[in-house]
Parts: sequence; C-alpha cells; structure tokens
Amino acid sequence: MKIGVPREIKKDEYRTAMLPVGVQLLTQDGHTVLIEKDTGLGSGFTNNEYQQAGAQIVDTAADIYDRADMVVKVKEPQPEEIALLRRNQIVFCYFHFASSRELTFQCLDRGISAVAYETLTDDHGGLPLLTPMSEVAGKMSVQEGAKCLERPVMGRGILLGGVAGVAPANVLVLGGGVVGSNAAHVAAGLGANVTIMDINLDRLRRLDEIMPPNVTTIYCEPHAIEQYALEADLIIGAVLIPGAKAPSLVPRSLVKKMERGAAIVDVCIDQGGCCETSKPTTHSKPVYIVDNVVHYCVTNMPGAVGRTSSHALCNATLAWCRELAGLGLDGFLAKGPGRAAALNMRDGRITCPAVANAFD
Repeated sequence: MKIGVPREIKKDEYRTAMLPVGVQLLTQDGHTVLIEKDTGLGSGFTNNEYQQAGAQIVDTAADIYDRADMVVKVKEPQPEEIALLRRNQIVFCYFHFASSRELTFQCLDRGISAVAYETLTDDHGGLPLLTPMSEVAGKMSVQEGAKCLERPVMGRGILLGGVAGVAPANVLVLGGGVVGSNAAHVAAGLGANVTIMDINLDRLRRLDEIMPPNVTTIYCEPHAIEQYALEADLIIGAVLIPGAKAPSLVPRSLVKKMERGAAIVDVCIDQGGCCETSKPTTHSKPVYIVDNVVHYCVTNMPGAVGRTSSHALCNATLAWCRELAGLGLDGFLAKGPGRAAALNMRDGRITCPAVANAFD
C-alpha cells in the first residue's frame, strides 16, 4: 500500500502524524511511505531523518493525495485538502465530524473512507488514539487557564495556587475522564481548590480514592453545575460522548452570572464545546470575552507542544496504522467492533451512529 503523510496546515498546528521510526517499520512491512517536504519540522524532525528511515520525500500535498492509497494525518482535512481527496481513499486522522456539518458533507461528497482516531476502541472499550491527546490537553488546560486568570487578558488577576495568607483559586472541572482527571491533578498540584464533576458514580468513587485532599468529587447535574460555577474562578470543560456533539452544560444565562474576569477553558470545543458561549479559536488568537468571562477555546491545544504531542500520538497510532495498511480496510474492520467503530463514513454514507445523530 502507498501511505501518504501530508504536512499539517491547520492554523498553529505543529504535530506530525508519522515519526521516522514509523516510516522505517511500515517500509519493512513492504509499504511505500510518501512524506510531504517539511512535514516534521514543527515537531523537530528533518526531511533527512525521514529519508534515512526509507520515506520518499514529496514536494506538494497534491502529490500525496494523488498517489496515496491511505492518507495519515493528525487533524481533519482543511478545505484546500478536501478538494484533493479521492473516492475510496482511506483517510486516518482526527475528524470530529459531529462538530461541523460543513466538513461532514464535504467529505461525504468526496466519497472517502474516513477512519477516525477518536472513535476507534480497543478490546476493553477504551479510546486508545484519543487518550494521549486528551492527556496533553488536560494538562495544558490548567496552564492556559492560569494565564486566562491574569489581568492582562482581562482575567480576575488571581494566582491559581494562591500564596500564604491568600486563598487559592476555585477550579471546576466538568468531566472526570482522561482530560478531566489530568486537569484536576495539575490544578490540585498547583494548590488550587478543585471540584470535579461527572455522571458516572463508579468513576467518581475512583477519583475520590486517587485524588489529593484539595479535590472534591460532585455528581454532575444542573443545580450542582450552577452552584459551583458561580463560585468558580476557572471552569474546564472536559466532557466526552465518543463521536457525538458535546452536551451543552453551561448556558449563557449562567455565564452572565459568573464572577467578572472568571475564565472558561472548553477542551471539548473539537466536539462543539460544552458551554453555550464557546466558539473555536486558534493559538494565535486563543481568547475572547463574553459577559466579562474570558473564554479559551483552541481546537488543537496539543498542537502547541508538537514535539511531546507527536511522540505521544504516534506511539498510540503506529500499531493501528500498520494493521490497517497490512489488512486493508475490509480486513481491518472485520477484526472486531472496536475497529468497525473507527469507520465514520464510506462510499458517501455516514456509518457512525453518533455522527449521524448530530445532524438531521
């Protein structure tokens, strides 16, 4: 199989979907790997490193999409890339279709076979390709949230952990999964007063056992959200329904009542966001103000730490990529429901129920 890896062109995206070691192993498997020139520079990998591993360096993305049987990416195809997609071409990346009707229907029109990182599940029901980036985003959410509380960006002027004689910030984390638990750990480590909410009682019990004393677990329901949001200096949105649009948990009416200069970091903005006032932003313009509340809604948070994120992502994706390339799409899907769950569309049809349910 010919496997193409184009350079990521989403705004402020520095990750790469393939490390040199991935090229080496895929070529040893008998595949041809096409790498677009300068694909790895944002993560610290040179064209020469890819060539030495066995890749063919290609000058343009158009050549990648024209020649590749399977395209491996990080982020969803951008408009100029969508125009290059070919019918029945396998595209393996993060899509997050439920958050964008335009992306979904444009990809349907191209007739691609969309295999999504975010809906692939392992034998235990986990999300192995979403987890590493959720870890990065969870940890980053706290450091970015701490910046949002600083006065130069119209925050409350609060230090997250406080100092002797001065109370720490109150942090509310909505969602106790990978993003939320990582966010809570970091915020607690900095000394903040942390509340983490979830609807899964078993998860809350586990979090209660492993979290430090300055983390409180609360069942997530509308009255509790309002109570703790009104006391929060920082809210971190970390909810997830695999493949589906994120539920809206923080209505605009609640944002209006929050403390002036409080901050919201909506990590689930890739799936539409869990706050009614959330809208996608970029690393170059990450924040905006609504009702005197600072909003940080960058859709590719891990892209800012490309070196760390690329290693973490490729560590997780490489084995699945090799299997998909080796078996072909039909053979890959036949190996089990977890792999079948990764297929979001094929032959101009949506195949993922969560994506289909996001639209009429």
